[in-house]
Amino acid sequence: MTTFSPERLDRFARHIVLPEVGGAGQFTLAEAHVALVGLGGIGSPALQYLAGAGIGRLTLIDDGKVELSNLQRQTIYAERDIGHGKAVSARRWLANFDSEIEVALNDRRIDRDNATEAIDGADLVLDGTDNFATRLAVSDACVASGIPLLSAAVGRFQGQVGAFAGHLGGEACYRCFVGDAFDADDCDTCADDGMLGAMAGWVGTFAALQAIRVLLQRTGGLGAPPWGKLYLLDGLAASMRAMTIAPDLECGRCGSPGG
Repeated sequence: MTTFSPERLDRFARHIVLPEVGGAGQFTLAEAHVALVGLGGIGSPALQYLAGAGIGRLTLIDDGKVELSNLQRQTIYAERDIGHGKAVSARRWLANFDSEIEVALNDRRIDRDNATEAIDGADLVLDGTDNFATRLAVSDACVASGIPLLSAAVGRFQGQVGAFAGHLGGEACYRCFVGDAFDADDCDTCADDGMLGAMAGWVGTFAALQAIRVLLQRTGGLGAPPWGKLYLLDGLAASMRAMTIAPDLECGRCGSPGG
């Protein structure tokens, strides 16, 4: 059982005084394991707020290197990180921020052959990658492993964050949402289309909020997890709306009402 030192109690005092979190919720977060797939525009702010929330264990997954153009939106990196691996640089940021967080690194490109191993043991996966092949590989691995998934994407002034639990009966997986047509590296990129840096921050921090909501389901403070809800964020209109993703009974992965 996790115990808090006086310093940790002070660090998370603003959480603990919230009735929706409290001491039990903070202990739950401290014992949680989140796998972050992609440490870019979404993963960077998500990592900052998950670490700030006191998540006890983080697996950081990204095979890329930091580039100068990343600094406009990928908030954990600095000029000294250019040319270094994102996973290693993210761990360095974490070590400076909170040395008590347990960290595991994976700097291999995720595909259908290694995704299950990469997320092994996680209580929740947060995917902020930028191509459908990786997203679908991660989703399929989550269904097979019985791990809930938050999938987030952003481009230009629009973003989306969806919560999927395809391993549970009657719940949709990410493949139910997008289908089987995108098993390829065929996404548009922010290099082609552009992206407002603050938009990535909004999506990443909202994804972190949803992650905390899912993890706190054990204590009930933030209500039921929003399975099957896809939130659409519009930066130009300064608005958000939600839609429900129904399970696809012919889904190529979860495939039935029983998951």
